[in-house]
Amino acid sequence: MMTGSHHRSVRLWLRRGGLVVGPVVAAGLAGSVAWGQDQSAATPADVIFARKSVMDAISEKMDALEAASASTKPVDLAAAHEQADVISVLLMAFPHMFPPASNQWKPGGDKDPAVDTYAAPQLWSQFADFYKQAGDTSKTAFDVSRAPGEAEFKAKMAQLRNGCDACHASYQKTE
Repeated sequence: MMTGSHHRSVRLWLRRGGLVVGPVVAAGLAGSVAWGQDQSAATPADVIFARKSVMDAISEKMDALEAASASTKPVDLAAAHEQADVISVLLMAFPHMFPPASNQWKPGGDKDPAVDTYAAPQLWSQFADFYKQAGDTSKTAFDVSRAPGEAEFKAKMAQLRNGCDACHASYQKTE
C-alpha cells in the first residue's frame, strides 16, 4: 500500500507533529498490552463517531486545497503540501476504522449525525476494494503533497477529488 517515500513522508509528518503525536503514540503503545483483553468498551457508536471525526478533518483539508486550486491567486505550495500530507496519513488509517460491528446502516428515519453511519453495507462485503481505494487515494494525496509547481498541484488535486468521489459513490449512503 505504501511506497518507501510514502513511509518517509509519514515519518516526517509524525516528527513535525511530535509534540502532539508523541504522547498519543506513547499512550497507544502503553495501551497495546490490552490487545488480548476485552475491547467492548469501544462501542460501534464510538467507532462511527471517531471515523466521522477523521473524515471531517480530511474534508476541512480538502476544502482548503480545493479553494487554493480554484483561486486565481498563486498557490502557497508549502501550506498545500502540508494539508495534502495530512490527508495522505489520515487516509492510510481510515479503513482501519471500519470494524464489522460498525456496519450499522439503517435506511430511513432520523439519523443522529454524530453516531449514525452513512457507510454502505457494501463497504464490508467489498472491503478489499474499499481498502485499495483508500490506499490509492492516500497515494494521490501524497503526490499532491510533493507537487513541484502549481500546474502539477492542480492536476493532482483533480485526481484526488476523483478518488474521494469514487469512494463516496461506492461506499457512502446519501439518504
